[in-house]
Amino acid sequence: MASRKSGASKGGSKSSLAKAAARPGAIPPYGVAIRDAIARGDANEMKNVAAAARKYLSDVQSALDKLDKALGK
Repeated sequence: MASRKSGASKGGSKSSLAKAAARPGAIPPYGVAIRDAIARGDANEMKNVAAAARKYLSDVQSALDKLDKALGK
């Protein structure tokens, strides 16, 4: 994250920084990834991060339901 801040202070445009900061591959769907996607302002990236977060939450809820069932709740 420091490289983005230092690049911004050296006169880099927000658009070029956003393109440089986006990385392909799996992105953990937690607050940092969500906030970073919003900060970059790329609508496609935000949609992808939102979809990944929703799937992750669904998977976690399913696992919790199974755990509760195993505990007899």
